[in-house]
Amino acid sequence: MDFNGATPMPKLKEDVRRQHQDQEFPEDLAVASSRNLSLVEKKHQQIVDGALGVFFKKGYHPTTTRDIAQACGMSMGQLYHYISSKDDVLYLVHKHMQKFWYEYLEKSNFDNIADPLEKLTKALHYTLLFMIENKKLIQFIYSESKYLGKKHLGIVLEMDYKNVVGFWRSLLKEVDTKKPLQGDPDFLGSIIAYLLVFLALRGWTLDEKPNRKHVDSLVDFILRGVGAI
Repeated sequence: MDFNGATPMPKLKEDVRRQHQDQEFPEDLAVASSRNLSLVEKKHQQIVDGALGVFFKKGYHPTTTRDIAQACGMSMGQLYHYISSKDDVLYLVHKHMQKFWYEYLEKSNFDNIADPLEKLTKALHYTLLFMIENKKLIQFIYSESKYLGKKHLGIVLEMDYKNVVGFWRSLLKEVDTKKPLQGDPDFLGSIIAYLLVFLALRGWTLDEKPNRKHVDSLVDFILRGVGAI
């Protein structure tokens, strides 16, 4: 299942959800108590699923909150119980995309791999496959996030730094204990996060559709670049 159509995201595992509970939320976005967290998460998921179907057809800027309410089967009053603006919805798209990516990674069982280099390699492979399969979502996020207000943009960038760059930084530090890398793990983690969206954003420049051959080539490029091999 992917985001290149209007298909809904799969339910998120509890351990992944816990990793994101400590994220900073926009002040005006409904934040659940522990008692109501599962309900709010479910409603946020419903909003994201509906909104993406409209965003992919109309684009972010032309879409109205009424369009989103209709797409996710809510009244305007119900929708505004969980969000206060379209910026909140785009923030939720970012947040749920990161969770969906991590759940995709979990399918590879990469976290059960003891060897740091092998773990990093598998995580890179699966992330690139995720980017290819969800190209439309990645393109949407990178093209439409410019419409976010300053407050929401700051939160989204901080979330990306913490959860995406931080993920790669952690894996790189594990590799560094076995073989010294060619650079600071934080800097290298940012470079990796940037390179991993290449096939989704620039794949149109290739002679053929992005495939496993391109994935293998890019993984090799990254590992050699950071000094892991």
